[in-house]
Amino acid sequence: MADEQIGSFSFVLHSHLPYVIAHGKWPHGMDWLNEAAAETYIPILNVLHELVNEGYTPKLTIGITPVLSEQLADETFKSEFDEYLQNKIDAAIEDQKTFTKYGNDHLANVAKMWQDWYTGIKRDFDERYGRDLVGAFRELQDAGYLDIITSGATHGYFPLLSQDVSIQAQVKTAIKTHVRHYGRRPRGIWLPECAYRPRYEWKPPVPSRLGDKPYLRKGVDEFLSENELDYFFVDAATLRGGKAIGVYVERFEALRKLWAQFEKEFKPREEDIEKSPYEVYLVSSSPEQKRPVAVYTRDPETGLQVWSGEWGYPGDGWYLDFHKKHFPGGHRYWRVTSAKTDLADKKEYEPDKVWDRLEENSSHFVSLVKDVLHRHLKESGRKGVLVAPFDAELFGHWWFEGPQFMKLVMKKLLDDGTVLLTNCCEELDRRQPVEVISLPEGSWGEGGYHFIWLNEDTSWTWRHIYDDELRFVELVRGLPWRENFKVREVLEQAARELLLLQASDWQFLISTFSARDYAEVRFQEHHEAFNRLCDMAEELARGEEPSAGAWQYFEDCKARDALFPDLELEWWEKLDYPPT
Repeated sequence: MADEQIGSFSFVLHSHLPYVIAHGKWPHGMDWLNEAAAETYIPILNVLHELVNEGYTPKLTIGITPVLSEQLADETFKSEFDEYLQNKIDAAIEDQKTFTKYGNDHLANVAKMWQDWYTGIKRDFDERYGRDLVGAFRELQDAGYLDIITSGATHGYFPLLSQDVSIQAQVKTAIKTHVRHYGRRPRGIWLPECAYRPRYEWKPPVPSRLGDKPYLRKGVDEFLSENELDYFFVDAATLRGGKAIGVYVERFEALRKLWAQFEKEFKPREEDIEKSPYEVYLVSSSPEQKRPVAVYTRDPETGLQVWSGEWGYPGDGWYLDFHKKHFPGGHRYWRVTSAKTDLADKKEYEPDKVWDRLEENSSHFVSLVKDVLHRHLKESGRKGVLVAPFDAELFGHWWFEGPQFMKLVMKKLLDDGTVLLTNCCEELDRRQPVEVISLPEGSWGEGGYHFIWLNEDTSWTWRHIYDDELRFVELVRGLPWRENFKVREVLEQAARELLLLQASDWQFLISTFSARDYAEVRFQEHHEAFNRLCDMAEELARGEEPSAGAWQYFEDCKARDALFPDLELEWWEKLDYPPT
């Protein structure tokens, strides 16, 4: 059978949310986590189990960021999630009564659908998965179905961080957290925002205490190599040049306006047609001949079929509309209708009609996968691998029917047999690539560069990050934290605040205007907490005793931002293998 196959295919899902426990509930905060768990994480677990129970062997690469793993394992989330699900059930019951009262039997039936759906999700969480979603993913990993990969500890945007030890700490924290939750070291990593930077003389892009003199920086690939990570992912434009497709501009009006400012200055690299997104390459940017790291490339053709809400599958008129909601419960009762239909003209959702659309869309997707791989085989004489990476939350949260689409695609690929359904870990072992290439700086934002995260609305955040990064390096190298337990404890909490401060989510939310106020407040909170804790550490190092209020503030920070218990200050003190 393997001889007859024309190539391999892998879904790659990236699951991430910023740290929201104890930082608000609705509309921004814990309900983000609750929604994602109910609408994406549990449905994905369910479809994988459905495939196994039907006699299939699903294969999936899924990234669960360390900061998300910490939250899913937190007892606060588990209790709040149960309460959230019960509220959704109660709201659906009230909606059914209301629609029945006004004679709308169809919407009353949809309300009953929501009641049954959330009741099932609650039962799965409590009984099937024992309130342990991390454990549920780990079991599928141990059974050979999942390749669980990691990311930056808090999704820090690697190319723009100013200190190599900051990237080192993001990676080392990630690996230690991953091992604690999933019982083994990750082999792959989803670079935050797929943002990569090779080794070169780097200059800070905004004014800060760092000054403006360039200094030598290690390439992102070096941190992966040194920490025994085997592979990562990039956008097709990062690999071969040309115009980056981008994945966010279409979804956020603010980004369309922002991109218009940058587009005039942006000149895409000339496309290198010798490199193919359907091959696996090795990447190295260090002259010391460190072990190169493999890179998988996002397929642009299949990606648009799912990412695009305008003409991709999620924009089909029969699917559930994401934006229009019925309050106070927040359930959705309307369908997309068309990409240009405004909220007032959305038609009522008809659940029975979506199955034909799922059948057609999944069959079209499978056909497209086969066409792409067949073309690559014909042109190159080699069996390619088509990697389809997406934000996990697209499946279920943004596109309610998405998990069933994914199930049908995997099922049809397995039934057909022409394409090998795989995950990236197994595919890498099978291929064992040898060709080493270099990659330019880039991300998977529109234009393939950093404008979503660094622009006139976010530059102030980078100034604070750079000052705080430098301060922390100076303190860890200068204070007696090995001899003084109190100094160590306070610095460790400051490290958590610094990691949270570095999350790329804050710049993204500011740029998209989707939760701008919340992001700005969160950034300022972590910046203030970091510096107050650093002040405490300096007091303690001088032999002074901080005030009772300062100690209470420290305890409140520890209780509020209680993650990464196994981080080590040494990661900020000394850089492994400094560039020369």
